[in-house]
Order: sequence, then C-alpha cells, then structure tokens
Amino acid sequence: MNANEIIIAGAGIGGLSLALMLHERGIRSTVFESAPQLAPLGVGISVLPHASAQLCQLGLREALERTAISARNSCFYTRFGQLVHTEAVGLSAGYDVPQFQIHRGDLQQILASALVARTGTRTIVTGHRCTGFEQSEDSVLVHFVDETGAPLPSVRGSALVGSDGIHSAVRKLLHPDDGPPIYSGVNMWRGVTRWKPYLDGASYVRAGWLSHGKMVIYPIRDNIDSEGTQLINWVAEIETPEHTRQDWNRRGRIEDFIHAFEDWHFDFLDVPAMIRAADTILEYPMVDKDPLPWWTSGAVTLLGDAAHPMYPRGSNGAGQAILDARALADALAADGNVEAALQAYADQRLPATADVVRTNRTTPPDVILKVVHERSGDRPFERIEDVIDPAELAAISNSYKAVAGYARDQVRPAG
Repeated sequence: MNANEIIIAGAGIGGLSLALMLHERGIRSTVFESAPQLAPLGVGISVLPHASAQLCQLGLREALERTAISARNSCFYTRFGQLVHTEAVGLSAGYDVPQFQIHRGDLQQILASALVARTGTRTIVTGHRCTGFEQSEDSVLVHFVDETGAPLPSVRGSALVGSDGIHSAVRKLLHPDDGPPIYSGVNMWRGVTRWKPYLDGASYVRAGWLSHGKMVIYPIRDNIDSEGTQLINWVAEIETPEHTRQDWNRRGRIEDFIHAFEDWHFDFLDVPAMIRAADTILEYPMVDKDPLPWWTSGAVTLLGDAAHPMYPRGSNGAGQAILDARALADALAADGNVEAALQAYADQRLPATADVVRTNRTTPPDVILKVVHERSGDRPFERIEDVIDPAELAAISNSYKAVAGYARDQVRPAG
C-alpha cells in the first residue's frame, strides 16, 4: 500500500462515502472492514436532503432512485390515528434532490459497488479489525487482526480515519477513558414487513409517544413483487429501564412490545398486523455518547458514529456521517498538510454535530408528538387547533432542520 493513501477503518455509510469523495478529489484511500464480508446489516434509514445532495453529487442519484423510495411527506399521528402535523419533504418541498428512504444494506451496496467500479477491488479490504496505530513524522502505521484475533500485517498510510461505528476502536485509542454508550431510557424494536402501500406510498410516519409506545414507519423498497407490495421499515420505541448492548443483529421478541400497539388500527394501516407480518425483528437500545472535546490527534481523526453517536430521533445519523465525509475530503483536497487538514475538518464538524447530538436529546422532530401528547392529555381531540397552533408544530420541525443543516436554504444544489 502507498504510504500517501488515507486509511479508513470501517466500511459503513460514512467510510464508503469518504472513499468515494476522496477519489473524486484525486486522493487515494483504502477501506478496511472488520467483518469478513460486507453484509446487509440493519434495516431502513432516511437520507435527508443535505446528505442526498452529496450522494447525487457523486453520481449516485440514478442508482438511488432505482432502489430507494423518494419520500413525499412526513406525517405525525397520535396513537389514536389522528393526524397532528404533515409537511412535504424532498422534491415535494422544493429541494433540488429527493429525500431517499432506503434499506441500509442497499445504500451500503450502492456505495461499495460504485467505489469498486471506480477504483478497483483492492480499495475495500474485509476481515481487518483495527487494534492500534503508531504515528511518525509523516505517516501512520495501523495494526489489524482478523476475525479470530490473529495479527495481520500492519499497514502504513498518510492518515487514519476511524469510521468504525459506535463501538469504535479508533475512538477508544484516542480517548482511553471514553465510557460506554449512554442509554436514553428508550428501547427499540425494528423490523421490515412486506405490505401493501399506505397513504400515498411514499410517506414517513411517526405516531404515538414514548411513554405509551411510539412508532416510526416508512417504505424502503417499492413494488417488490408483481402485486405492488412494498417493503415497510418500522421502529417501535418504548420507555423502559432495561436494555442490552447495541447490536445490529440482536433478535427481538414480539411479545416484549406488541402489547403497546394492539389497538393501533388506523384508517390507513393496521399497525399490529403489520408488526406480526415482519420478516425479522431486531432489538437494541436508543443510545448516544456525550460530544468529545476533540476528534483529531496528528494524522488520526474520527468520522460518523465513531465521532458523534446520536439518538436516531431525527433520521440524521447517516446524513451527518456523509456530511463529515464531504468536509474531510474537501479539507484534504484544500491543504497538502494532512494534519492541518484533519484539524480543519474537526474544527468545522465537531461543533455542528455536537449541536445535533444535544438537539436529538431535547427537541428532535418527534417532540411534536410529545407536545401534543401532553397538551391533549393523551386523549382524542376534535381538531388539532383546539390543542395547539399548527404554526408552533411547524416551528419545531423547521428549528431542527436548521440545527441539522438541511433547511432548504442550507442545502446546496447537487452538481
């Protein structure tokens, strides 16, 4: 491997996006992934316009449109199925790019396929888990082991970017006293279900509230058979003192949470029937970590969940990783001094993502549901205007967009 190459630890959404963006800037990189092969882990994610614009800039719009759902509306409902607030999203809201709803594995595959097509098969190396690094004056020597823990040959590069997730080894090496993820008090069960389209077939739905049970529901694949069936992604969230370590593959048990949603028979969707028809159910806690005081040490830095794990309450984790990748690629292209470029990147992105982490704890978009839940006394109402001014609900949503960086005037058009 060329010592001038960037070493990227982790072939998730952030790491693969960074490799593509570095290639676009004429900078070589190699992505080292701990898993023995890339597998479609996780379930659905929503790629908001700020991140979508970056992926479209990479020439991936056609592939994304072919695979994902282009969302048209974001809708909020009570647990009684009453509409609280709705707003247009993506192209329907006047953005230059769609808001994509997609299976995480599909997005990872699109990114990996594009990277291999543009740079060759050697750009992604699987079965390599980063365990340490040594910095010298002009390079970083990175150490790896295989899936059994056996040492692998060390690799030298000009920089190391830890994009290895919430349990990041690189983060732990930079911050040895960093504690475990912080539990929010909310446990999540996630699944995908083959189901007929609901509403307009392209709506992102949030319903209920955490104290009784909250759902996030949206389609991620269209027309998966000859009958127009969609693949529906759903997340059930309930306040609970118990949780287990976050793991994309931990199996969930329907009997642990279905009771909260048994009477959710909405006009447009039979929620308990949809849950019971799921292909798979996964369970993991809603966790984050406190923002770090710094990300960069010499020629080593962090990106995505390794840098700023956040609650998935704003559909924004993958988006912020993609924005990190853009900022880091641009910084490295603008400054031949690698250490200075990495520090400039961190100076730009750390404060911005810290704001998102804190806002996801306090006032993410689903706070709309909390406010209505409290002001209505968790009872059905005749009109939402009798509970709250709709303008106040719109203001909550618009405030989050501004913090997260995807208000319409913040998203630059895709080239």
